[in-house]
Amino acid sequence: MDSNTSDSAALDSTAGDSTVDSTVIGAYLDRLGITGSRAPDAAFLRELQERHLLAIPFENIDVHLGVPIRVGPAAVAKVAGGRGGTCRELNGSAFPALLTALGYRPVLLGSQVFVDGTPNFPLAHTVIRVDCPDPWLVDVGFGRDAPRFPLRLDVRGPQADPNGEYEFVDGPDGQVDLLRDAEPLLRVDPRPRALAEFLPVLRWFETAPESPFRTSLFCTRLTEHGRVTLRGDRLSWTDGEHRDSVTLGSDAEITAAYAEHFGITLDRLPRIPDRPEDT
Repeated sequence: MDSNTSDSAALDSTAGDSTVDSTVIGAYLDRLGITGSRAPDAAFLRELQERHLLAIPFENIDVHLGVPIRVGPAAVAKVAGGRGGTCRELNGSAFPALLTALGYRPVLLGSQVFVDGTPNFPLAHTVIRVDCPDPWLVDVGFGRDAPRFPLRLDVRGPQADPNGEYEFVDGPDGQVDLLRDAEPLLRVDPRPRALAEFLPVLRWFETAPESPFRTSLFCTRLTEHGRVTLRGDRLSWTDGEHRDSVTLGSDAEITAAYAEHFGITLDRLPRIPDRPEDT
């Protein structure tokens, strides 16, 4: 990893920058299977989030390839070109740029993630607010706990979703807590954020030895009836109530799994944490 990469080098532009090339946006839409023009309304937003979760994996492969994570247009091009990304790439950069190109006005919000019932540090996770005209929370970069569809930020009370029952409750200091199946998931700060504000946390996730991005290699994607995940060399999937997993025995099998299940073609495989290097 190039630990000397500066924040200014990592930040190509603010999220949702309209200068993203139209051909890149076109390739992005192709990955989602979206054709034709649509009004930027709540129904289309719902379809976009679901299609994104089905097509674009949440993954941290570059961290284990030693490739610095870049945000802004570089992240949009990465996703349009066949990869997934982290929340700073997906929620912070790529999806807001796509939404902007489609006529929405996305706003970045910071949130804390609840760990063992306690919220961790500020700006740990990036989420998106979209008003069309009601306020919706959009998230395409959080993995298995994220809702399949956008959630109404101004509604108090359960919101049913295929991934669980979600509910917003008022939190401290004007913040809003998001519960999933009655368990706290996120603490969302309603103040709009610039993408640059998330870069110090991104650098921590990339470089800190205790960061979950450093200690675990993952690639995960929603499927029609469940989820498929490659964590290191362990491929697992759910289909309704059925769950199964297998350990992949060779680099060729891992390479094939990335291609088959996530549409990702890699020139070299990322190092799996705690797996001895070949000598």
